[in-house]
Amino acid sequence: MMNIKVLKVRIADEFLLQDQKMIDDFLNNHEIIKVETAFVHDESFWSVVLYFNEYKTIVNKNVVKDSKTAKYSAEDETLNPDEIEILDALKLWRSEKAREQNLPSYFIATNKELISVAKYKPAKIEELLDIKGFGKHKIENYGEEILEILESV
Repeated sequence: MMNIKVLKVRIADEFLLQDQKMIDDFLNNHEIIKVETAFVHDESFWSVVLYFNEYKTIVNKNVVKDSKTAKYSAEDETLNPDEIEILDALKLWRSEKAREQNLPSYFIATNKELISVAKYKPAKIEELLDIKGFGKHKIENYGEEILEILESV
């Protein structure tokens, strides 16, 4: 069953981080199928409509297995010069994408997701699935381009 969640992202600095964290948390805990955004000028905020599936957590003999825990996620590890170069290229691509699609850049990918890509260096589409934050939707939309960036850097 598909669910819908509407979020409000205020662009005023004092709310942006808080609203962005709320969205990141939501994105990390749900399988997003489709995103629609609209900018509400009168009140200066992004209205974000997320169509999503709940992740199923399997409860088995008091052990809860979360399908996402196995995914690769870069912690605050330091990046080597190569990885920094990849990250810069990814960020540049992300800001161009965001402008093109009229979306906030963290909708395309969060910094943590880009850092994970830079460290993990997936070489094919299937490997992107191993990175936390990359679901079917994100990979269908951006997977090929991300792999091209990795090859070209």
